[in-house]
Amino acid sequence: MPNIKSAIKRVSVIKTKTQNNNMVKTAYKTAIKSFKKSVEEGNKEIAQKALIEATKKIDQACTKGVIKKNTASRKKSNLAKILNTMN
Repeated sequence: MPNIKSAIKRVSVIKTKTQNNNMVKTAYKTAIKSFKKSVEEGNKEIAQKALIEATKKIDQACTKGVIKKNTASRKKSNLAKILNTMN
């Protein structure tokens, strides 16, 4: 455990930021799972709406610095490919 006041503060700040990052990460992973579930069901309209939501969550995670820009781009591209092969 840290003894210095600033180090104690850093520990609490890091804990808070970790919780926020985990919330964002969980949100975009859940959105991806719901998209994949709608694709498996075969409903294209719901899958398109789920893709938009998943893309939004991925962009939010990228903006907040949880994932890198190229990672976000790759994930969005893979989801779009999945939707396009659904035809």
